[in-house]
Amino acid sequence: MITRPTYSQLLSHRVMRFVFAIGVIACANIAHAQHPTPAPPQHRSILITGGTVHVGDGRTIDEGAVGFRAGRIDYVGYAYGVKAVYDTTIDVRGQQVYPGLIAADAALGLKEIEAVRASVDDVDVGELEPELRTMVAYKADSRIIPTVRTNGVLMAQVAPRGLLISGTSSIMQLDAWDWEQAVLKADDAVHMTWPAAYQRGGWWAEPGETDKEKKDARNTRIDQLRAFFQHAKAYAQLGTPLQRDLRMEAMRGLFNGDKALFVNADAAKEISEAVLFAKEMGVARTVIVGGYDAWRVADLLRDNRVDVVLRRLHSLPLRPEDDIDLPYRLPALLKERGIRFCLGYSGDMEAMGVRNLPFLAGTAAAYGLSAEDALRSITLDAAAILGIDGITGSLAVGKQATLIVSKGDVLDMRSNGLTHAFIAGRRIVLDDHHQQQYRLYKGRMEGGQ
Repeated sequence: MITRPTYSQLLSHRVMRFVFAIGVIACANIAHAQHPTPAPPQHRSILITGGTVHVGDGRTIDEGAVGFRAGRIDYVGYAYGVKAVYDTTIDVRGQQVYPGLIAADAALGLKEIEAVRASVDDVDVGELEPELRTMVAYKADSRIIPTVRTNGVLMAQVAPRGLLISGTSSIMQLDAWDWEQAVLKADDAVHMTWPAAYQRGGWWAEPGETDKEKKDARNTRIDQLRAFFQHAKAYAQLGTPLQRDLRMEAMRGLFNGDKALFVNADAAKEISEAVLFAKEMGVARTVIVGGYDAWRVADLLRDNRVDVVLRRLHSLPLRPEDDIDLPYRLPALLKERGIRFCLGYSGDMEAMGVRNLPFLAGTAAAYGLSAEDALRSITLDAAAILGIDGITGSLAVGKQATLIVSKGDVLDMRSNGLTHAFIAGRRIVLDDHHQQQYRLYKGRMEGGQ
């Protein structure tokens, strides 16, 4: 006997066919957009010669050379001064040589598609969670990472988001099989968001002081932070506690200098409160993240040796009365006041947008900074703020051979075009799914299909 399929059976079959079709499309896309294989360790010595070498500390060397072997730089200087013999010589005359760029306070490897919650792992539940470690959540084979490397960003401080104390960051190099190979510096900082002093709604809503109810809530949160830090400080003084507390263990490094405290704050009041709070709690080293008003409280920051990771420069002013170009001028304002800073890219679409980091530095150079000072803000100064300047951030003998070569000015989107990239001497594949898709459809157009 032949029976008609029910509506639910028909629907089920259609759903299955749809899912199958999506799977086929996904497999086809994967086949055309493979993640580049991580580079093997350096075995042959390499000399990059003939290009303009930007050391990263403000100096440039025309017709310079950089030599490295076993992952370490052993020569930086003029090309005519090279005495050692290298296995491979790469002539880059007419090109520019730079240290690898560093992204501070980034969500790379934690976010893939922001609209797909299952691919986002930068925020967790709770309020005071310093024990959450981005290092173990880092996705080394993220398809975003190769697109970032293509513009010269080779290292990143992978930081958590949300929560009052959101977790502990680590610094990763952006070419590895897994998070264990990617770690450059583990558990470098605890990240905290200082309770906002002002209520804002929308891009251009005029900031005003919060109402009484929100003031009370803010004071409660600050008291909560104070109690937590006092407990953590007392715990750190115990040495070996009878009962191990993972949250308190994660805070221990703040008081002996092993970790820095990165505090998200923008308004002058918030920055001042956060700096004084950290000093009161005995935190060894504090860094302000965001820092929109940092130039207004420069004396306080300078006196307490507080560095700044500046908010994304390509954004609107926070207040309607501010100059429209104020975000672009923030680096120059901090430089004038003697505050060390680097550039960040947090905000909407931040993981994929980190590839634009060098162009933020280019904007800073167009609005008051020198080109070499702008470069420092994403190389040596970024490394110093993250505590890795002893091993990277500039081209110097003994440091890791992490560097890039560009056809033109790496800070200019019109001429930025990488030809070579190395991480600890390993030659990195400069390819990504953007370029793969470009070649794919270019071939189709040329083939007349």
